Amino acid sequence: MKNYLLLLGALIIFGSCSTPDATVSSRISGGSSQTLTFTKCRAVSDDEVEFVFSRSVTVKSLTFYPDLSVNSIESGSTVRINLAEKTEPGTLITADILAEDEKKNTINVLISFRARNDRMPDLVINELCTEYASVTAGRKAEFIEFKMKSDGNLGAMRVFIIGNSAAAKETIYEFSPVEVKKGDYIVLHLRTYDAASKDEYGSNLNASGGLNSSGARDFWIPGTSKLFHKTSMVYVLDQDDKVLNAAIISENPDPWWTKDYFAETAAFLFAHNAWKASDGQPPGPADAFISAGTTNTRTICRDETVENSNSAADWYITATSSATPGGTNNTKRYLN
Repeated sequence: MKNYLLLLGALIIFGSCSTPDATVSSRISGGSSQTLTFTKCRAVSDDEVEFVFSRSVTVKSLTFYPDLSVNSIESGSTVRINLAEKTEPGTLITADILAEDEKKNTINVLISFRARNDRMPDLVINELCTEYASVTAGRKAEFIEFKMKSDGNLGAMRVFIIGNSAAAKETIYEFSPVEVKKGDYIVLHLRTYDAASKDEYGSNLNASGGLNSSGARDFWIPGTSKLFHKTSMVYVLDQDDKVLNAAIISENPDPWWTKDYFAETAAFLFAHNAWKASDGQPPGPADAFISAGTTNTRTICRDETVENSNSAADWYITATSSATPGGTNNTKRYLN
């Protein structure tokens, strides 16, 4: 990593890139009272990256990790980098860029981002388990199952759960590159209890020996904190913040959401045609799928025989001991 000489009194700023989970560190030096700032970066295509600054700059040095060759660099407030090679969809890349404006103010930015992925598959959230099994039952974690509706690559796809937390808009999982086929099931386990619980990015779909591992691809969120509750909103985004699919569940059919962030997220999903109320308005708890009867073996399942309507009508609670992570949903229904 290059070390740059900074003038006395240099300012260090920490922020974020357009990729929500990216880390960015920037160092600024110079004599202007108007601070030069870094705004964001994004992969525009598989061979072009943009860095956005508060005003026009020229690039003094640039290094990518892993190493990427550069064809050209276009100066300006938006610095456009044309690469000499195409990147793999969703690959994690770190950039170390030193830029300078016309007043000789310099800014050194170290940032991680995902390569452009224009091959994200069509998919649906297919099964939801909101409850975990106790120690005596083997500590099986809650999970989200996805079903692929087309071929593609999951690299840079982000998963969100809006639950009983004010930190509601943080990505809980971002996929690294992995090829998938139409009809594949993917299981994202929401806790990790043992070292045998391994992400299955390779060809061996039996690499994970964790409890509740499926015959499909398994992925695991580190830690043992509870992330999923019976009142939650689950959705997945691509790199342009397009909602690929969503599900809204509520333990009770109340007339309104108890937290502002629930109402905000419901409006966001409605605006992206990802969930709707019967009256055409942003959905409230009564328009969510009512999750009160779920357990660690009675999961919330999509009816795989009907077209997706982006509403509670697509879902049911399966019968006791009928959870099917990584496989076709059991059609036996819980009758409360």
